Amino acid sequence: MKKYLEIARAYMKAQLIWRADTFVDVILAVAKILFAWILWSILFEEKEQIAGLGFQSMISYYMISSYLFQLEKSAEISQQMTSMLRNGTFSKYMVIPVQTQGYFVAMEAGKIAFSAGIGFLATVLWSYLFRVPFVQTSDLKILLCGIIMVVLGLLFMALLNYFLGILTLKFEEISTFLMIKDNFSAFVTGAVIPLALLPEELTAGMRFLPFYYVTYLPSMLFIGKCEDEAITGLFVLSVWCIVFLVLNQAAYEHYRIKYDGAGI
Repeated sequence: MKKYLEIARAYMKAQLIWRADTFVDVILAVAKILFAWILWSILFEEKEQIAGLGFQSMISYYMISSYLFQLEKSAEISQQMTSMLRNGTFSKYMVIPVQTQGYFVAMEAGKIAFSAGIGFLATVLWSYLFRVPFVQTSDLKILLCGIIMVVLGLLFMALLNYFLGILTLKFEEISTFLMIKDNFSAFVTGAVIPLALLPEELTAGMRFLPFYYVTYLPSMLFIGKCEDEAITGLFVLSVWCIVFLVLNQAAYEHYRIKYDGAGI
């Protein structure tokens, strides 16, 4: 465990080199909230609620979901693995005395730890300066469930992107998989629009998928909505994380023999 903590700490410090990237991410997240504020202000002029959400709840949802979406940077795992496997530099990760999957998860944890603090302070400051209404749950158990769900969601996305990176050993080019994953997850996680606006039949099917619990459900829990789904969400997301932990290890052991350490 100590080795993985050191890896996470090293990558957290490394983020100080890329401060401009973090600043841009924060600005984009704030811009998304501002756009949502303008849009929903117009839509709520003649309505008190839309899909069971009032104006303050809707803006609060966008603030939280934008923050969580900004945290999730695990796509870099699959991109980095693909690049190293294709140019023959992945060998160093196969000989270091840590599990490869654990290394990349710890790397992602270190990056998140840095951006989480910066993004949170920026979101709170922006909310205060612009007097943005904010709604939050007063139930500490639901709040704790939401926090645990966020951690599990970030872990799942890291495991998913690690799995896609492994597929490079078989397919060599995985850009199509990455494109499908990025577009699908952006919609299904509720980062684009709250899933409460979609037909119930559609969202019912999404509850079997882990993406539903990555951004949408924790955001709703934090504003005091969908509280009856908290325990189920933790269970479903935990199962998906376990499945990918096992699947990734099996896939890595199966496909690593195909790696010859040479670039293409």
